[in-house]
Amino acid sequence: MSLRRRDFLALSGAVGLSAALSACGSTLPEPDVTRAGFGEGAKGTVKVWCRSATQGGVQVAVDRFHKSQDRIRVDLTPVLDGQYVTKLATAIRGREVPDLVDIDDINSMLFIYRDAFTDLTPLIEALPFRDAISPGHLRLATRKGRIYGVPYLADNSVLFYNKDLFDRAGVDPAQAVTSFDGLLHAARKIRALGKNVYGWSIAGNSPGILGFVVQPHIWATGTDQIRGRIGSQRGHVEGNEPLRRTLELYRTMWKEHLLPPANFADSGATWGADFRAGQIGMLPANYAAAVLAADRSTRARTGVHLLCGPDGGSAFFDGGDNMCIPRGARNASGAWEFAKFAIALKQQYQLPMGGYSPVRSDIVSKSFRADYPLDVAALVQIQRGYAPVTLAYNLLYNQADSPWIAMFRKAVFGGDVRGALAQGQQAYDRILTQSQL
Repeated sequence: MSLRRRDFLALSGAVGLSAALSACGSTLPEPDVTRAGFGEGAKGTVKVWCRSATQGGVQVAVDRFHKSQDRIRVDLTPVLDGQYVTKLATAIRGREVPDLVDIDDINSMLFIYRDAFTDLTPLIEALPFRDAISPGHLRLATRKGRIYGVPYLADNSVLFYNKDLFDRAGVDPAQAVTSFDGLLHAARKIRALGKNVYGWSIAGNSPGILGFVVQPHIWATGTDQIRGRIGSQRGHVEGNEPLRRTLELYRTMWKEHLLPPANFADSGATWGADFRAGQIGMLPANYAAAVLAADRSTRARTGVHLLCGPDGGSAFFDGGDNMCIPRGARNASGAWEFAKFAIALKQQYQLPMGGYSPVRSDIVSKSFRADYPLDVAALVQIQRGYAPVTLAYNLLYNQADSPWIAMFRKAVFGGDVRGALAQGQQAYDRILTQSQL
């Protein structure tokens, strides 16, 4: 995963974003997905927008779709991640929408909340593999019990570890990766192996990556940093014990030099390179950063586990994309036919080759385990995936001036955990209030 995939939507502020999306409130007609023959035998062109960051994964499905039939042509348009929300809002206001949007799942609710997407509930509930679909993705596409998007690809954060370093340090990873005490013990033992070997590594100056890999420690306890439903959400920062303990864990690792000094300024441009080079014991990351660019020997020495909470539990960030049909789509039937094709097992099987993960747990077969052993952990525990349903995620976590990175750096690198939490509570409340106007 490149830095840009999680470091997008640098808009001017919560008020500006809220206003832009409020103005896109759709009065466009909703396609009738219940009519006979919908999603079967369609013809013509299907206009699809995808994120530039995930274009490679979508293009594979498009190419295979074209080879499978000659009735429908998919016109694929990549949109820069930082422009996606505003461009789609503009298209809705102009009543010229694509037929299908492949949108970051964390941004799905921005448009669902304003009635801009088609209700796909009967189509999704009729899928024979409905129970195998990522519940985390579906949660981000669900409002008032109705589902407005179908998951397409996953971008999950898990914990990768160097089995050779664990062996040299005399630490059993199966025990070490299940609690903060175990993580610290392992990190200290691995750091003792040599001056150029470190227990853990993070991109400490990338807000998006930090949100992606650190939050699952908190979610593993069943706790979030946001309270309430959209419309009345507030921050849950001060008094959040799992959050405090997570910041203290990272503070301890920084203070004891268990993290490389370069982590302080790392914006993610070389994320995972130190781990692939064999210098890092543990790396919270995604498949792309830890595995895709790794050679065969590096993959052989790599193990994987979900991210743990302070005293146990586990979770992962359920990132990736949902496919949604905007209201006003001119070829919604063809769009759904392509979406069904894209989530079929044959297409899902190709995703790890591009650094992504499937969204269907039923893909884990003997052959999949053999081909992609490091992409199985989240799939076999797919119910552990989570991401918060909110209108303010990018403002809270991904922007360079987000309260999340300010809180993390003040606590971890500055040593003021209490002050960071107090400052974070105020900023979370302010942004959540503004985004829900």
